[in-house]
Amino acid sequence: MKKNRTNFETRLWKVGKKRSALQQMETFFQFNDLATSKERLNSIMNYAVKKNAWINEDPSVIFQFHQSMRSFIRAGYLIMLKERKWAVNTQPEPVSPLLFGLLSEKEYQNPLLVFQQAFREYSIKEFDYFMSGMVYFSLGAYDNLPERNIVIPYIHLTKMLDAAYLILERKGEKVNGSV
Repeated sequence: MKKNRTNFETRLWKVGKKRSALQQMETFFQFNDLATSKERLNSIMNYAVKKNAWINEDPSVIFQFHQSMRSFIRAGYLIMLKERKWAVNTQPEPVSPLLFGLLSEKEYQNPLLVFQQAFREYSIKEFDYFMSGMVYFSLGAYDNLPERNIVIPYIHLTKMLDAAYLILERKGEKVNGSV
């Protein structure tokens, strides 16, 4: 009997070799900085719930963002699966609550909790369905609105962006601190 395997390879930056989840996230943030990604996701959400309005950005930019978010979600799932492997700096550090973003203090100290919670509630297919629906509704004027609760997946994606950026930032500190 064949085993069905989920393909976690990025689709946009496929060069014939497999990449680790951290490499996929680094690639994501090379093409999309954190503030722009959160702003674009927010813009897509806002236009998706507005009747008779559509986003003013070029559809190719929205499509590229959609595809990169798909790769980002898969990288987050890989991180969640291999959580014991990732050494994240979880040392308590005095930080202003303004830097947390949507993350709680506990999630700020251990960003892997964000991915665990997100994928406990939703699968990769559900996040794909959510992103596809939001892009679909934001690119055109429709009388119908999305039929599901769209706020919780949106919050999870925003928190995952913050957590991934934090993981990469701490990884960079660890590498720079040991050199």
